[in-house]
Amino acid sequence: MTSATYCVIGAGAAGLATLRTLLASGREVDCFEATDRVGGHWNTDYEALHLITSRDVTGYAGFPMPADYPLFPSRDQVTAYLTAYADAHGLHERITFGIRVESVVPVPTSGSTGSAGWVVTTSDGRERTYDGVLVANGHLHDQRVPAVPGEFTGKQIHSGSYRSTADVEGTRVLVVGSGNSGCDLAVDAAQHRLETSICVRSGHIFQPKTFFGVPRSELSFLKQFTFEEQDLLTRLLITASKGTYENYPGLPKPPFRTLAEGAPVVNDLLLYWIQHGRVTVVPGIERFEGRTVHFTDGTAGEYDTVLWATGFHPTLPFLDDDLLQTADGVPLRTGGGIVPAGLDRLYLIGLAAPRGPQIALYPVQATLALAMAELWEQGLDTSLAGALEAEQPFEQRVDMLRPVWEAQMEATRDLVQRLAARLHARLDPEPPHPPHAEVPEQGSYDEAVVS
Repeated sequence: MTSATYCVIGAGAAGLATLRTLLASGREVDCFEATDRVGGHWNTDYEALHLITSRDVTGYAGFPMPADYPLFPSRDQVTAYLTAYADAHGLHERITFGIRVESVVPVPTSGSTGSAGWVVTTSDGRERTYDGVLVANGHLHDQRVPAVPGEFTGKQIHSGSYRSTADVEGTRVLVVGSGNSGCDLAVDAAQHRLETSICVRSGHIFQPKTFFGVPRSELSFLKQFTFEEQDLLTRLLITASKGTYENYPGLPKPPFRTLAEGAPVVNDLLLYWIQHGRVTVVPGIERFEGRTVHFTDGTAGEYDTVLWATGFHPTLPFLDDDLLQTADGVPLRTGGGIVPAGLDRLYLIGLAAPRGPQIALYPVQATLALAMAELWEQGLDTSLAGALEAEQPFEQRVDMLRPVWEAQMEATRDLVQRLAARLHARLDPEPPHPPHAEVPEQGSYDEAVVS
């Protein structure tokens, strides 16, 4: 047992994994959640949301999703799963609900920033000092809406606030953005017989969720090939089953050749509705004029509602801007995306999102962060952030290719072990290897809940 105390910010999927990891190691920990429940954004996402990764590879190791869930669980099913995980591990009673973290300030020291710990101020007016802070506040809350000349006089809703077509005013809908959320919103509108257009400024390779009825990531024959070969074979399967952009009126040609080069857009229902004439593809927006939207190709259309599926800013509102080094508004990090530039004993869990299932990877990130925290408990006398920066370039991406993330995690694990050897310290738990395949599911959901 150690006397070190830690703070976890957030009780979504990443925060729950982090809290569980720290408690299982015997650490003293406070967890603050601004809302009244666990699950984070899954509680408030749009109703039509489903996982784009499959049930059997998305859950926490040792706590698989129920076998009677569909292959691609819904928003409500994921929320129920996260609640069950918290119940099974006794996490609810370890979380302070309805309390927001207002500020996280480094304890003054002559050493590196954060090396003496952090002072956390919460919305109840209390200040607490911690040896380390693990940030799992998510990156899907600060809505990004681009500036467009002119004024739109209809209704505007961001995907982060959209719940269902009941939010839509009128019958003419323009979806701006063609990532996964934009596709979902356009499909939702089309399926409710609304006149739907979607802005696609740059082409994508739209990936189906399954081939031959099997989830993409579970095609066993692909696993024998390299990452690059899998990319090629998947593209061939997409072309054979769905065609190319030329088969779907209005879609622009993708400006890249491989899946790795483009954003991972996993949706073929949009293609279905384009071919059925229920979704019209339009280019970028030039300007607004009342309810008229002028597009960059000289055309224009009348709309009642604009749905912005334009993403989020990955902000850390409780940290002073002067503490963070950023690029294009994204915090710069090392250590597999966990350690913010120049800051010690502060760990970002879930800000790195390697492609593929996410929930399964949060305990891996949390365990590596714990190994780094234990170095400080064992007497580390040099900046860990500085040691990482001496060996690794800064990472600004949120969406990361899986092999790139794996290499960063392995390099960080190696550095942590070298520092531990220098301190003659035995780390418990040992820093983890990143899973090079889907996290294996062990045990059963029912057994985990009962126990």
